[in-house]
Amino acid sequence: MVPFHILGPDRPGRWLVTCDHASNRVPAEVCGGDLGVSAEDMARHIAWDVGARGLAEALGAALDSPVICSDFSRLVIDANRGEEDPTLVMQLYDGTIIPGNAGVSTAEVARRLTTLHRPYHAALAQLAALRDDRVIVAIHSFTPCLRGRAPRPWAVGVLYSHLDPRLSRALIAGLRRDGDLCVGDNEPYDGHLPGDSIDVHALQKGRHNTLIELRSDLIGDKVAQETWARRLAPALIQALEAVDAPG
Repeated sequence: MVPFHILGPDRPGRWLVTCDHASNRVPAEVCGGDLGVSAEDMARHIAWDVGARGLAEALGAALDSPVICSDFSRLVIDANRGEEDPTLVMQLYDGTIIPGNAGVSTAEVARRLTTLHRPYHAALAQLAALRDDRVIVAIHSFTPCLRGRAPRPWAVGVLYSHLDPRLSRALIAGLRRDGDLCVGDNEPYDGHLPGDSIDVHALQKGRHNTLIELRSDLIGDKVAQETWARRLAPALIQALEAVDAPG
């Protein structure tokens, strides 16, 4: 079984919608399909980006562009991290110990890279290369409140690297014109992460890019996901037109 899903590979749109944390699946070849984490914790944000896959699929349809989603939990190996990142295979996340990753060997990390992480990124790279003017839109979600922390106020965050903030800043400006929306500017995380998906597939290739984080309680079902897709698609199109405008 391939460790990713692709929707609409032949869609004509310029965008490529990615979802690195689309699934909480633990493949059978990894600890027999069980990392020793409770079902309750596997349903939390520590194992995947809740609601992000449905939003990514709906946004791809709205933009008439392809979508690629991972099909393995971020606790198995994080598809949004570079191969040398120390958080590639987490042993503790938001207060939860990951028994299946305790003392994980270099050989096991290499096997997960070979069977899961690299095939996903190879497929992403292939889709991205189908157009010279490809634009990468990474879809993620964030939990409303980390354990022991204050509630997060943002409905949506737009993340970017200082190496190319153009599309993201135009998108933030457009979303903020929607006066009832609390938009995070590089919140709740900083968007500059060397070796991550945006870095590898967009920044290093000179492609326009942005990373969108939705608060997971706002995209908990298909209706909400489609509603947000309809809201984000025109904002993305307008932002791209603004950065592509001459002068």
